[in-house]
Amino acid sequence: MTRLWMVRHGPTHAKSMVGWSDIPADLSDKDAIGRLRAFLPDAPVVSSDLIRASATADILTPAIRLPHDKNLREINFGNWELRTFSEVEAEDPVRIRAYWETPGHIAPPNGESWNAVRRRVDDAIDGYLGEGHTDLIVVAHFGVILTQVQRALGIGAYEAFSHRIDNLSVTVLDTGDTNWTAEHINHNP
Repeated sequence: MTRLWMVRHGPTHAKSMVGWSDIPADLSDKDAIGRLRAFLPDAPVVSSDLIRASATADILTPAIRLPHDKNLREINFGNWELRTFSEVEAEDPVRIRAYWETPGHIAPPNGESWNAVRRRVDDAIDGYLGEGHTDLIVVAHFGVILTQVQRALGIGAYEAFSHRIDNLSVTVLDTGDTNWTAEHINHNP
């Protein structure tokens, strides 16, 4: 069994859909970062290769820092990238509503469906689980964390989207051969 400590990166303050754009995080809240460090175990840390996640991981002062992993990137929003829901809804109201209300196979133009994100992240996490870590800190994104919440709780994608994942929050998941459990979802240390 591995305990996954899934940390959402620091805030970007963007008011649009930010997926694969490499936008930095605001890591100026030293108190929140201190509480986060104190809450996390001394364990290996892996992060997405996007700067908002990798910089957040770097400030955790891990004992073991694993290489950045592009498979832990946020959802690829394709043509919707850096656009607001309202902007996209004005052009493609049916697709954007379906994407969020019936997540699964629907994808933004030139982007990823929820199912594709889930497969990508599951494969990446499974690779780390095979390495035998007792604890593993994963610094990633809203969508990445929700894929594993969905997995742990055995829920549908729509229900997974109902979970809130704040910046600098920790979601703790205990993995097993077949049964995963969630100890904390969106814990703010």
